[in-house]
Amino acid sequence: MWTNIAAFFLTFFFMEFMAWFSHKYIMHGFLWRLHADHHKKDHDSWFERNDAFFIFYAIVSITFFLLWQYDILQVGLAIGLGIFTYGWTYFIVHDIFIHQRFKLFRNADNRYARAVRRAHKMHHKHLGKEDGECFGMLLVPFKYFKKN
Repeated sequence: MWTNIAAFFLTFFFMEFMAWFSHKYIMHGFLWRLHADHHKKDHDSWFERNDAFFIFYAIVSITFFLLWQYDILQVGLAIGLGIFTYGWTYFIVHDIFIHQRFKLFRNADNRYARAVRRAHKMHHKHLGKEDGECFGMLLVPFKYFKKN
């Protein structure tokens, strides 16, 4: 039981690193073509090509569920749930809270919420794939917590 709980939390926190790494080196690297419409919308659709990254991580999560289901990896459920929970959290923070793809959480106003929005705004000030900053999501550099 404790192994599963540890695996869940380690996976959830590891996913913040994976989000940073894949955002910086994959989305702003060789798969920029999929991510570019997130920085500068070039179509009328509500969906973005960038949404493909959610599908990728959903497949990874489902794979771990299946590894557990078929008794291949005992902690597969915990890992799959860690990935799923991080993805859900990312969706709420990034797509709903920051980008307001759904009009929810508009009044959230505390130090952490402001810091997350500031850091993400700094990320989006760069329209190209170069010179980016603030590639993570939940862990925000301290400088964005300062009051202005």
